[in-house]
Amino acid sequence: MNRAEPLVLGIETSCDETGIGIVRGRALLSNTIASSMDEHSRYGGVVPEVAARAHLEALQPSIEAALAESGVALADLDAVAVTSGPGLAGALMVGVGAAKALAVSLEKPLYAVNHLVGHIAADILDSDAPPLEYPTVALLVSGGHTSLLLVRDLTTDVELLGETMDDAAGEAFDKVARLLGLPYPGGPEIDKAAASGDPKAISFPRGLSRASDMASHRYDFSFSGLKTAVARWVEQREGVGERVPVADVAASFREAVVDVLVTKALAACRDYGVPRLLLGGGVIANRRLREVALERAAAEGVTVRIPPLSLCTDNGAMIAALTSELIMSGRPPSTLEFGADSTLPVTEIQVAESA
Repeated sequence: MNRAEPLVLGIETSCDETGIGIVRGRALLSNTIASSMDEHSRYGGVVPEVAARAHLEALQPSIEAALAESGVALADLDAVAVTSGPGLAGALMVGVGAAKALAVSLEKPLYAVNHLVGHIAADILDSDAPPLEYPTVALLVSGGHTSLLLVRDLTTDVELLGETMDDAAGEAFDKVARLLGLPYPGGPEIDKAAASGDPKAISFPRGLSRASDMASHRYDFSFSGLKTAVARWVEQREGVGERVPVADVAASFREAVVDVLVTKALAACRDYGVPRLLLGGGVIANRRLREVALERAAAEGVTVRIPPLSLCTDNGAMIAALTSELIMSGRPPSTLEFGADSTLPVTEIQVAESA
């Protein structure tokens, strides 16, 4: 195996996107994504069975497309990588099964890695950015996860500081969009509606931000109460026959989410003396979140890193990148004694590591 610049194919199937990525060392060769979002839109959210079936149909053509784009053959690979968790169990099983079959048939090492840590690894594929410094605080915001992490070393030491207690931020966007009659997925639609709204029009609650909450849930998130507050506000207006100002509701809701995310992330930076904040996950595509994070971080002397937006959504390139780092640091491959782990803790960067 080439441990200096390993050629790795990564498979990511934790939710509704079939991601195949090919990386050589820290160089991105291919980032192929097949999304089943349109199939889920009729239901207003991701349906696990539909996602798993879509992965089965998309895997082979996605692998072939990635190989064609990168100009490499399966025989050239140094290793195969796959997301073991966290994520939807059925969706993960498709990727895990495919990765095992591919690795065994090619007689290549197999690495089973953590989806959330993969989002951090996406940053190292940005050829225009300086090397990632440690420690760094990472805020990961997606449809299924909202997590605040302290990264002392990408391959050996990632600590969970806090996470969502109920709805993830992305889920809250989807549910509020549905309340406002906006299509799925909700994030981009809320963003568009909010563009012409007043973020100060309605004072929505900031979950787990009171002094009593900060004592025990300083770095945790909760968006269920915010979603309910929006629903009650809309119901009250509709109940008396008033028009619902969609733009103002969207802008005020978005501001509440962004305020909580940025406030808690910067609190972690202050508390741990870390002047670096990395943003990752699909919700980072939200324009207002990036604006507020950059503005408030600059005021506190914190440098913000944001991977290219194409690498913020779930993708196989980040899984390949994390595995490449593991290989270059001398870590042995995983055994075949692993499966899909929908609740895999972020502290388990690699699973079933060989003795």
